[in-house]
Amino acid sequence: MSSSPSESFFASCPRGLETLLLGEIQSLGGEGASVVPGGVAFSGPWHACYAANLWSRIASRVLWKVSEFRYRNENDLYQAARAPDWPALFALERTLRVNVAAQKSPLKSLEFATLRIKDAVCDRFRDALGKRPDVERTSPEVRVHAFLEADRGTLYLDTSGEPLFKRGWRSGAGEAPLRENLAAGIVMLTGWRPGEALLDPMCGGGTLLVEAAAMARGRAPGAKRSFGFEKLRAFDQDLWERVRREKKEGAGTPALYGSDNDPRAIEAARRNLAAAGVERWVRLERSDILERAAPAAEGVMVANPPYGERMGSAEELARFYPRLGDALKKRFAGWRCYFFTADLRLPRLIRLEPSARTPLWNGALECRLYEFRMVQGSNRASASG
Repeated sequence: MSSSPSESFFASCPRGLETLLLGEIQSLGGEGASVVPGGVAFSGPWHACYAANLWSRIASRVLWKVSEFRYRNENDLYQAARAPDWPALFALERTLRVNVAAQKSPLKSLEFATLRIKDAVCDRFRDALGKRPDVERTSPEVRVHAFLEADRGTLYLDTSGEPLFKRGWRSGAGEAPLRENLAAGIVMLTGWRPGEALLDPMCGGGTLLVEAAAMARGRAPGAKRSFGFEKLRAFDQDLWERVRREKKEGAGTPALYGSDNDPRAIEAARRNLAAAGVERWVRLERSDILERAAPAAEGVMVANPPYGERMGSAEELARFYPRLGDALKKRFAGWRCYFFTADLRLPRLIRLEPSARTPLWNGALECRLYEFRMVQGSNRASASG
């Protein structure tokens, strides 16, 4: 365990959201923060690490840097992974998992690299204490992460545990189409402020609405969950309690609206909003986006419409998009409308010119966040285009 007042960390995030994460990390006390592909590197005291885990809406994980090394082969990797004093970092009784990611690594097998690092960590325990920690693949208490480049490697301990998009409120076992941190990033990228109306007219399970409500009310996204740093020897219970007591100011009462044409989606959204403790701030109704009226004279619409990866054939969507464009022109003049999709045909088929296109990734799937400003007159004039 380091006695240094400042440690080195790396916060990962969905690709395309690095700049938003940078702003969060800086606001939470991260020092020397810089964007790298897939996240933000920063340093700072443990307070910054705890605060990032509790308050970051964008981060996927916060990793604590343990060591950096050069390597050429698996033997170098084993020696480098055996060097840190692992028993000083976490207890023998903690279950362990090793994860390896690589870019341009000369090693032929990541599985074998993972095995060598796991053996190195466990051998260090055996030499010091006569026993090896147990390996647990599904729900480990401690995660060691290795990142391997062409001739350099970095070892980290995971301070988050379960990924941070798991806020602790989602009840359904199924995989959500949108992870919570990506949903939060999409809402932030719209520029929405709680004084404006916000509508998700294809709300599904309500993830975008939950994240918007939590932002507006100043709710900590990690308030309902535990973290990996609580399992490390460096854990400071008193400091953690102080971080948990710190409040972020909410911005008042948001005007949030959600609808879907599937009654099961409305029920799922209702359950999720209640589990997250924000149901009172969102008005839900069953309605079809092609028919519903705008809930206010102006505002922000944000939606993750169905596309081929989720549902609907390409032909069905090709028929749907022009009708969607007509509905926006007819009922949402004065609104900023945002659609997050992997279907790059959307602007052409919706027959509107996007004012912005932001590349984002939903896991490995390349997507776009399209912005359409529904200005009365100009879009009306192109209704037949």
